Amino acid sequence: MSNFKYFKSRFQSGTIVEKLIYINICIFIFTVLISVFQDLYKNDTNFLVQWFSLDATIGSLFTKPWSIVTYGFLHQGFIHILFNLIALYFIGNLFIDYFAPKQLLTFYLLGTFFGGLFYLFSQNYFPLFEGTTSILIGASAGISAIFIGIATYMPNYELKIRFIGFVKLWYLAAIWVSLDVFGLAGGNAGGHFAHLGGSLFGFLFVSKVSNKEIVIFKNLVAIFSTRKKPLKTIYKSTNKKRETTKSDFTQKQIDTILDKISKSGYDTLTKEEKEFLFKQGKN
Repeated sequence: MSNFKYFKSRFQSGTIVEKLIYINICIFIFTVLISVFQDLYKNDTNFLVQWFSLDATIGSLFTKPWSIVTYGFLHQGFIHILFNLIALYFIGNLFIDYFAPKQLLTFYLLGTFFGGLFYLFSQNYFPLFEGTTSILIGASAGISAIFIGIATYMPNYELKIRFIGFVKLWYLAAIWVSLDVFGLAGGNAGGHFAHLGGSLFGFLFVSKVSNKEIVIFKNLVAIFSTRKKPLKTIYKSTNKKRETTKSDFTQKQIDTILDKISKSGYDTLTKEEKEFLFKQGKN
């Protein structure tokens, strides 16, 4: 019981990256145990994989609509989950240094969703897949969305790689996408289509949908990096005194909104607060 409480406390106190890793590991262990149990009865079909993986037929979405997302929590074999979770750990921790934890979960889930759509499109459109049956599992599409998203946000950020040195993030992102493009001619073409779907979502979301938010934060950084401590000045003019009071009130509003962002993320701001920040960033 103490071990259960320990892992429960670790899960509750962990970051969103750690929680996703724990969830994937637990599901993987549960899947393996089911396979072992079913093998004893000479049953080759794992019901967990059968119900939560994404089938190649579009009709499966009507019988298993949840599978468009749940496939992203299933893995085939130890090596598959090991490489995915290593990538999630390093890429995810870099991501949450610049985005809210809630946004990482959004990228993971929506990247998985769009990856599933790309997989279904490829399986039902291209002649290469005619007469074949397959299922899609793995977290790679969601991880691709996270990686390409952060690489789009700060392409010139440099990572130090052993034996190579410092490499810009967009170089690694280009290699990542290129491997998926070249993989379209291989045996896991459907999986690579899913990766590209996740990557496309990450790129479009950061470069298009959240562009205004990024501009706000860049401008706010510029505001506070150049801000100096106000001088204590006594004015005889009442107009100047009112200006000082208004400036102090504006600064107080900015501080309150920034505190709100740091605690719960940008998405929790009201429309008026977002517009206020945007105007202050342009001043």
